[in-house]
Parts: sequence; C-alpha cells; structure tokens
Amino acid sequence: MPDKRFSEHAERNGGPILEVLRREFARCRSVLEIGSGTGQHAVRFASAMQYLRWQTSDLDENHKFIKPWIADSGLANIASPLSLDVRTAALPEGSYDGIYSSNTAHIMSFPAVQSMFSIVGAALRNGGAFCLYGPFRQDGEFNTASNAAFDQSLRARDPESGIRDLQDLDELGSQHGLARSNLYAMPANNHLVVWRIQ
Repeated sequence: MPDKRFSEHAERNGGPILEVLRREFARCRSVLEIGSGTGQHAVRFASAMQYLRWQTSDLDENHKFIKPWIADSGLANIASPLSLDVRTAALPEGSYDGIYSSNTAHIMSFPAVQSMFSIVGAALRNGGAFCLYGPFRQDGEFNTASNAAFDQSLRARDPESGIRDLQDLDELGSQHGLARSNLYAMPANNHLVVWRIQ
C-alpha cells in the first residue's frame, strides 16, 4: 500500500520496549496506545501479546499510515485507530488496563502533556499502568550531551516542545492518581517510565 510507512527507529527500539511491556502489561487485557505513528509498534506488540486487545490512536491525518500495518498484520486483537488529540480528547473512565505512548511527550507542548496525564488518569482502571517511552531529563539534567543538543533542536523548531523532566511528570501523575513504579534504561539514551494508578 502506498501509504504504509516504515520507521527505522521504531524497528530498532521495538524489541527492547517489548521486553518491558511483557512484564508491565502481563495482567492487562485492554491497552490504549496514544500516538501510534506508523503503526509498527502496535502490530509488533499486539502480535507478541495476543492475550490483550491493542487500541491504536492518533491524530486523524496519521490514520492512513496506521491502517495498512493493521490490515497487513491480520491480527484480531488490534483495533483501528481512534481519533485522539490529547488537547481535546475525553475517554470513558476506567476503560483500559494499560496505556502506552512512545516519543510523544517531547514533541508536545507542556499543556498537551498535562492533558495527556489527565486523560491517562481518568481512562486507566485501578492498578493500571501508563508506560511512556522517550528521552527525559532528571532533576533538570540531561543524561547525555546528545540529548541536550536534541532538546535545543526541538525548541528551535517549536519553543513549546522539549525533553521533559521526570520530576515534572511525576508531579503531573500525582495530580491524577498516578505514582511512578518503575524506570527502565533503554538503548539510545532513552528510558521507559511506568506510572500506576494507586
């Protein structure tokens, strides 16, 4: 299909992320992905964890990239993308056991990140996990010079974007009933952060 896009980055990081999700989503039966991008992660993870239903989502203009991956997969446990803009979306309360998002927080404005945490806090069931992958700062510090340079390039393109500080995200989580339960170091100077509904 002409609109089927391939992300080399999603291909490389999918394996390490899956290792973590198998553990964190072991008891999940319904997972929402916020910002499914090309759809590669969705297909890879839904194929490996067929005990759960993987719900894709993204802005409307990206659905045409996600749908071909889903169609070609032939998987019964992956759903066509929801129309979801974190700045305006509202989801039914307690509708998911798990929520996953990859490389989204640093390309959103901080108000959009705040909205995402509000959505997550409402949509997760008790004990549910929010797994967020990407680059992060800790206590205001970058873990590598390359991430500091990446942050500068992000802000040069869009002053409202940028690599988020984990302490700020923890505070957002606490406002919506989420507490950080795990922090996994990942390849390419990234992390996967897990918050759970308390």
